[in-house]
Amino acid sequence: MSDFQKPAPKKTSYLVYSLIVAVILGGLLGHYAPPLAVKARIFGDIFLSLLFVLVVPLIMVSMICGVTNLGDIRHLERLGLKTLAYYLSTTLLAVILGLILVDIFNPGKNSHATPTEFLSARYSIVQTPFSGGSVLTFPDNEELLTSTIDPKRNHIFLIDQNIIGLIDTYGKITPRSIPIMRWLDVSGRKIEPSITGTGIRVRSEVKKITVSETVKSYVPRNIFQSMIEENIFPLIVFCLVFGTVLTTIGEKGKPLIAVVEAINVTIIKCVVLLMYLAPVGIFGLMAGSIGDAELSNPDGFIAEIVRLARYAITVLLGLLIHGSITLIIILKFVARRRPLKFFKNMIPQVLTAFSTGSSMATLPISITMITEKNKVSEKVADFVLPLGATINMDGTALYQVVATMFIAQTYNITLGLTEQIIVLLTATIGSIGAAGIPQAGLVTLIMVLKSVGLPVEGIAMILSIDWFIDRCRTTINTWGDVVGASVIDYYEGNRVRDDEY
Repeated sequence: MSDFQKPAPKKTSYLVYSLIVAVILGGLLGHYAPPLAVKARIFGDIFLSLLFVLVVPLIMVSMICGVTNLGDIRHLERLGLKTLAYYLSTTLLAVILGLILVDIFNPGKNSHATPTEFLSARYSIVQTPFSGGSVLTFPDNEELLTSTIDPKRNHIFLIDQNIIGLIDTYGKITPRSIPIMRWLDVSGRKIEPSITGTGIRVRSEVKKITVSETVKSYVPRNIFQSMIEENIFPLIVFCLVFGTVLTTIGEKGKPLIAVVEAINVTIIKCVVLLMYLAPVGIFGLMAGSIGDAELSNPDGFIAEIVRLARYAITVLLGLLIHGSITLIIILKFVARRRPLKFFKNMIPQVLTAFSTGSSMATLPISITMITEKNKVSEKVADFVLPLGATINMDGTALYQVVATMFIAQTYNITLGLTEQIIVLLTATIGSIGAAGIPQAGLVTLIMVLKSVGLPVEGIAMILSIDWFIDRCRTTINTWGDVVGASVIDYYEGNRVRDDEY
């Protein structure tokens, strides 16, 4: 474990305090100077771009390392199989819980973060014979309308004419115009609209995914094309298979494993360094979000805070239920331990996880506390806990499901049963590739969003409070690790009596 994976208390405190200051300053700027705050969003956009650069390489090498850390897959002993089965099962329980809660509470519904309807917007349509399309223009300079449009995800609906306009993705959207490729009626037939009117709605849609398309998308035809297009799930499949085969070729595979591990450490270091720019990025994103809310929503600042609060409460409720009910039930009835006494002995580990936000930094404390205080055998702890710090991310997986559904709801995008199953599976499998460092869950969240075609820029809506959510989900991740170690220890024959710990 590298030194940089163990954040020093001073560095961790600096990051936490600077993030809090960034959120406060961004909120104040957005509230009192909305036009300037909207321009400050560029700092957040740059931060997100830097984050997106690391997504594909981090996921690929983390997946391969996660598999190779298991050793030769053909010789995976009973202990390894039990551990793997337990961790995948609890992660699946966590994401199902997250999906249920977000469908019940709908934290992103009725959000005004993204205006979609402009009833008073006057428009005119100018034909462009050379391109075969037209341009939708706004005499009253509806800049707010055009600033919310993504041509790859949105189309225009003329309310007064009941006509759909497909945006030309090769054209340029300006503060006063939108290039339209063609106009369609509600049945999908091409039509010519009236050249003037009033009332526009911006519609967002995700392409419906069929079961056959889903299965086909899991198998990469060209791994490099998948990397370019950031088609994440085929990359996961490839890396899991590649890592599995790599463990079976013995000495010849060790040099390549060493190279992949070196790349993994390097990319994680890049993520850690990028996190020091997070305060500037979050300042820009917070200022931009509040500024947009002030300009587009009568409730402004309050609406943005309420929206974030609903999201945070949903995530925290899910983490609380999983940590204090699901895992406690497993500890009581599967591991046959006294939950209150077991937890009391692990308090230093819980506090370390919350303060550092890093599973890797918490690992030494976890091993020490669970072996000395809770009498789990060293053999089990030394195998199960390091593996858990790599692949067991219950809290992260739950958070990814809630965040994905929240972003979809905020953009008024409906995810059907097939899409929700894809989110569930991607979050479960993707948790294997989440590095045990602060904020790494953000990178794998991008993977989950892309799996169902959601806009990755939606991450900007939750970044302002992610520093706090990250510490909570890391606490659940590490708590799940030690509960898992006690379960495996019990079924390895170590029956600890209540008076022994």
